[in-house]
Amino acid sequence: MTAAPTEAPTPAVIAPGSDLREAFRAAYENRYTWDPDFAGYQGRCVFERAGRRLEGRFQVGADLKATVEGIEDAEVHKALASQLWEVAIHRVRRAFEQTHGENTFTAGDTDDVGTEVIVGGKGEGDRYRIKDDVVTMVHRHIHGTVVTIFTESVTHTGSGYLSRTYTSQYSDPASGAPRGGLSHFTDTFVPLVEGGPWVLSERVVETREEGADQRTVFRFLDLEP
Repeated sequence: MTAAPTEAPTPAVIAPGSDLREAFRAAYENRYTWDPDFAGYQGRCVFERAGRRLEGRFQVGADLKATVEGIEDAEVHKALASQLWEVAIHRVRRAFEQTHGENTFTAGDTDDVGTEVIVGGKGEGDRYRIKDDVVTMVHRHIHGTVVTIFTESVTHTGSGYLSRTYTSQYSDPASGAPRGGLSHFTDTFVPLVEGGPWVLSERVVETREEGADQRTVFRFLDLEP
């Protein structure tokens, strides 16, 4: 005699207007960050776009500042340093209350992306979506512009998640009109040594603007502490 199949429990529906502070805290604290004693790393860096390839060396210090050597093209030099800085700044570990202590978090609707988190207080106007302890959407006002990021897949490190594939779009805060093209990112992270820290080894950026596609690849190789 076979047992009757058991149905998977239906996830609880979060009522709009609910306080989402603890749910958002869980997603925030599930992001992968570096230990405070992170000492930096170095290696080779490669830039590829439209058949053009440039290679140099880089170093990210314990202060998270990135230096790039061996690349004379100023635009490419800046692009590589910017990618390294952007990755590093998102690995800084800050307590939830330090970052969001002056904010409130209220539930909006729930869709396939996740449950909307409406921010009030100091960060009023910002919005997020969360699903399974992952921040799946970010909509933030930064320096007079709005950036909207949708995370499509993540890398689970065992000590938190890292966004693997995601889109990013800048827009005008007043009109909502796009500023620049939609960019699609694919990030590959690897542990620097066994057990981490995890660092970026490749970032592929595909941007569509005015019907033209541009594909840029950043590679970080021979990585070592």
